[in-house]
Amino acid sequence: MIETINLTKRYNDLTALDNLNLSINAGDCFGFIGPNGAGKTTTIKILATLLKPTSGQAMIDGLTVGWQNRQIRPLIGYVPDFMGAYQDMVVTEYLEFFAACYNIHGQQRRKVVQDVLDLTDLNYKATAEVNSLSRGMQQRLSVARVLLHDPKVLLMDEPASGLDPRARIEMRELLKELRRMGKTIIISSHILPDLAELCNVIGIIERGQLLFNGTVQEAVRRAKVGHVVHVGVASRVAEAAEALGKLPGVQKVAVKEGPAAGAAGATGGGSGGAPVIHVTLDSGARMDVSDIPNLLVNQGFRITQFTEEAVNLETAFMRLAQGLVQ
Repeated sequence: MIETINLTKRYNDLTALDNLNLSINAGDCFGFIGPNGAGKTTTIKILATLLKPTSGQAMIDGLTVGWQNRQIRPLIGYVPDFMGAYQDMVVTEYLEFFAACYNIHGQQRRKVVQDVLDLTDLNYKATAEVNSLSRGMQQRLSVARVLLHDPKVLLMDEPASGLDPRARIEMRELLKELRRMGKTIIISSHILPDLAELCNVIGIIERGQLLFNGTVQEAVRRAKVGHVVHVGVASRVAEAAEALGKLPGVQKVAVKEGPAAGAAGATGGGSGGAPVIHVTLDSGARMDVSDIPNLLVNQGFRITQFTEEAVNLETAFMRLAQGLVQ
């Protein structure tokens, strides 16, 4: 559905995009992750036919951006991070104005406007002035606007930016519904837990270069290389730490004080404040973590704790972006 081939955008001496290659299938929800200035908004604006690339190609549904923009625009809906509206325009007027821009008229226009109000749960604000809406409601209205012509592709630039927790949850549920409807979605966001829940594919971009493109599960799996395992033993802690330090693939072993009894994160079976062995695995190793308890049991240690340090999308992003894993 969406493909970029060596897509490059330069502003004088600044390279905003550097040979970006993406392939997004129909029905995918693609999460675009990267720091400010990484090239996310530039990519989305090129796909939205608002910017011309310096070189390379971008295609949507087989149509080339820059050459077939008139055919592309009915297929896409672009949600910027901030929306604007004419002074004193109310919600229904706002939606009817844009419906008219898409040549939707008469009874059909009234029906389409009502449908998108229902979908975005904005019926009770139909007669409210757009500029009086909260940030979250304005973002939902912005989504309603791009759904008027039933596009195949949604390009969403930081749709949850600046939203309070409740509005963010409502936006997330709306995006889940759009995905169930079969829309192909590109969404950039700094709220990584939301992307992990919404997206089946992610891309990590840094300084205009794509560092990773794949599933959330693959990103987390790769980030687990070089992660930390917490081990507790009933006695002879120093001996256990020394033994673990000799395992192939172990980078570092450190003994640290464990949580007090009853504290959050304390595990049953161990005494309060008992030392915990932190085993850092070598980032270049592909060892099986089951080797750790196997070694300890074979040498007569009684294991009271064995947990892998949690690796989520935030951890994966930091490790992949910093080049800690390949």
